[in-house]
This record gives sequence, C-alpha cells and structure tokens, in this order.
Amino acid sequence: MFFEQLRDPQSSTWTYLLGDPDSGEALLIDPVIEEIATYLELLERLKLKLVYTLETHLHADHVTASGELRERLGSQSVTGHQAHVSCANIQVRDGDSISIGNLVLRVLETPGHTDGCVSYVTSDNAMVFTGDALLINGCGRTDFQNGSSETLFQSVRAKLFELPESTTVYPGHDYQGRRLSTIGREKLLNARLKLDNDQEAFLDIMANLNLPMPAKIDVALPANANCGESMTTEKPSANDAKDWCPTLYRTTDGIPECPIEFVDQRSDTVPLIDIREPDEAEGPLGIHAHARLIPKGEVDSVVQSESWNPDAPLLLICRSGRRSGILAQELERRGFTNVASVAGGMIAYRELESQALTNDE
Repeated sequence: MFFEQLRDPQSSTWTYLLGDPDSGEALLIDPVIEEIATYLELLERLKLKLVYTLETHLHADHVTASGELRERLGSQSVTGHQAHVSCANIQVRDGDSISIGNLVLRVLETPGHTDGCVSYVTSDNAMVFTGDALLINGCGRTDFQNGSSETLFQSVRAKLFELPESTTVYPGHDYQGRRLSTIGREKLLNARLKLDNDQEAFLDIMANLNLPMPAKIDVALPANANCGESMTTEKPSANDAKDWCPTLYRTTDGIPECPIEFVDQRSDTVPLIDIREPDEAEGPLGIHAHARLIPKGEVDSVVQSESWNPDAPLLLICRSGRRSGILAQELERRGFTNVASVAGGMIAYRELESQALTNDE
C-alpha cells in the first residue's frame, strides 16, 4: 500500500493519501484546497488515479479540495450521511465500506464533534482515521454544528476504544505536529477521554474549554456544504476570459486554465506546447497530433532563442495539468499575457477521446 501523511500548516490539518499499487487507485482523506498542488504532484509522481476523496466531517477551519479534485480528476466525494452534504457522490453509514483495489476501509459513525462525523478503519484494524472525534491527547470541540459532548464520549468509548489497542490512530489535526498514536495509548493517556475519566469528568472538561470560533468558519462551512465548489474556481469573467479561449478561468491557486475540450476547438494560430519529457510522450498517453514537444526544463532557452511574443496566445499541456499550470504562472510573472494550461492534461484528453468513441459506438 502507498501511504502518505500530508500537513496543511495553516489549519494544522492532516490529510492522508492511500493507494493500492496493484490497481493504481488512490483515495485522499480530508484534502485541503490550499494543498491541492501537492496532491496533484504526488498522484502524478506515484502514477495513481484518484478514485475517492473521503471527508471525516463538515470542516469549519478549512475548505475541502474534494470539489476541485472531482472537477479535475473525476474522483468521487464521500461524506457521512448525517453531514447532509447533498453534493457528495456517496453518503456513507455505519458499517459501509470504501474500496480501492485490495484496500478496504470500513466506516464507523463517530458523531459528537459534529453530528456527521465518521471514522475510517482498515479491514485488518491496523489503522483508523478518526478526524476530530479522537485526537492525540484530546478530541474535537462540541460547541457548534450540532455537537454533543455526551454523544462524543459514547462514540469514542463504544466505537473507537473497542478497536484493538495496537490500532494506529491517525487524527484529523494535531497542533503540535504529532503524527500518530494508538488506541491503547489514548485509552491510557488521553487527557479528556482516557478510561480513568468517567463521562461526568469529560463533560466538565468540555464545558470549560472556552475556545474562540475557528477563523474560517463563516467561509468554510458554506463552502464545504457545497463540496468546496464555491471556493474552487472562478467562472470566466470579462477580465479572465480571452477571445482565443472564451471559457478560460482561474483556479483558486491562480492558474489560468482552458477546459480539456478546448484542445481540439482552438484555432490553428494557438500553439499547443507539450512540456513533458520525451519518454512520457512516447508512453501510453502519447502526444497530441498538433502539439510541439518542449520539455519544461528547455522552455526558457526556446523562448529566448525564438523570441516568443509574450502577448500571443499560448496553450500548455502536460500529463495531469500540474506542471503546465506551474509553468503558465511562471510565464505570466514574466509578462506573458495570453498563456493558459490545459485542465487535466493528457490524462483528461485521452479520457475525453475514449468517451467520444464510446458514444459513437
């Protein structure tokens, strides 16, 4: 199994990538919109296809990347059914499972921090992803989003603490940078939920936390109720859309993108530059018939030697859209005014071709 633990420093959120090497499929647990470039680069490097994004709950401190990842990569968004996120592709209940290849995650409903919290356990009980229901030496607050200290106490004691003591706990946050714990350790040492504390003691602790509201709550909650879609991309506007690409838009990280459909719709006067390495262009994805191959590391020298016009339209493509997006921004900073990346890259282009063939049949 591929496994990566990734941290968003602004919200101290832990995001987890799990991948099945045999099927080449992957999932992300609690992805953060500001870190989407990291996820795309990692998926591309490991040559994994993102199948699912899993949310442990409706987050109040950050905006999910599930919507944009679904738009770019075709992944499916998964939430707990009590989170009431109608845009999610799959709304899971206690006992349901999510699978990629041979990797199976079982769903445990663990409400209390919010009423829609779920945890995900590997089929061998070796790993559990607890979101905010159980943190290292703590737990999530219970004073908003229909939270309940009584419910959280029961969720942890009756669900999470019933797992083997050796089960590794991967929390949704840790504000000291700690990565993991175990069920046995939390039963013994968790300051709020250890077995030495009864429910009355826990309720007293939770009633006296006196925490400020999360800084992003007014933005994060409505965005996450819409799978983060309201925060992912800005639709074309008079300032963004170009005559040569009327459907051009910008992602939240500022990348100018044209939809994949535009590749074959563009005028012959709009060059298509493939910035992958030669061995990639010779691989299974091939290269577009009208693309010019210039590896990313060689673009600077070609720009200088050929004196490219910085005001002329320029379309960049790579494997998934990650490298071409970075280069598009670099060229904009150097004065190029009509450059854009192809959303989804050659992966999306071949999928579009495949869909067209299927429809023709």
